[in-house]
Amino acid sequence: MSRAAPGAACPCGRLDPRGRPLAHEACCGRFLDAGLAAPDAESLMRSRYSAFVLQRADYLLATWHVRTRPPTLDFEPGAQWLGLEVRSRRLLDADDAEVEFVARHRVAGRAVRLHERSRFVREAWRWYYLDGVAL
Repeated sequence: MSRAAPGAACPCGRLDPRGRPLAHEACCGRFLDAGLAAPDAESLMRSRYSAFVLQRADYLLATWHVRTRPPTLDFEPGAQWLGLEVRSRRLLDADDAEVEFVARHRVAGRAVRLHERSRFVREAWRWYYLDGVAL
């Protein structure tokens, strides 16, 4: 488990209104490190991407819905995360949402691109990752 360096740009790539990268503490760090609940499915998806970058299995498992959560989570050794692009977000109703994204990383010099439409559900005012479909 690792933490982002103080003042470092958030791994999720979210920008402020002026187009500058947000610091991790002001972005996903609020959820990963300070324990705040993500306010919407996109914020949860972005914070989960940051958790993959920082190898925070604790956060990933805690934000994975109990119906689909694996018992453990392993990280790909040597994976270098390169970026996240949110393609779309859709609120289906008050407690169900979808986020389509592309996450890129490199493993052993090989480029990997994950394009997924993820489903999220809100229970007791907290959003959880339910599952995803590769696109």
